[in-house]
Amino acid sequence: MSKRFSEAFTIDKIIIGADRVITALTVVAYILVLILFYNIGIDKFIYAILVPGVSFVIVSIFRYIYNAPRPYEVNDVTPMTGKKTKGKSMPSRHTFSIFVIAMTVFYYDYRFGICLLFAGVILATLRVLERVHFVKDVVVGAIIGIGAGLIYYVLP
Repeated sequence: MSKRFSEAFTIDKIIIGADRVITALTVVAYILVLILFYNIGIDKFIYAILVPGVSFVIVSIFRYIYNAPRPYEVNDVTPMTGKKTKGKSMPSRHTFSIFVIAMTVFYYDYRFGICLLFAGVILATLRVLERVHFVKDVVVGAIIGIGAGLIYYVLP
């Protein structure tokens, strides 16, 4: 293996790249589901926007108030991404977002929803490996995302 190839594909770059790909695919999946829900019925469409949106705002406010430190603030580690944000680590919004979106997608097609839930586990793991979140941050983000998604099932 050439030195140039090994420099291009370091484990850090693979982890960061996988995080970005999963995040982008989640956004695309959410947009497609919103389009589908809009065509199915306006009530499903509105809930598919409100449930993730309102819960995202609540999670963001909680993070701001709770203001938990990040791993690189507590431990002698450097985040892979070069992130410099102070605090607001818990819960992980990336993890919360993919899980609430997965639950919304699950409402439309459980098979695709399960795939996104699996991707959520991978993303949560990547966020810890990147040293931008503790395990508790991503676990709480996943639990809140799933819980908020379950609300979506109860509303309609």
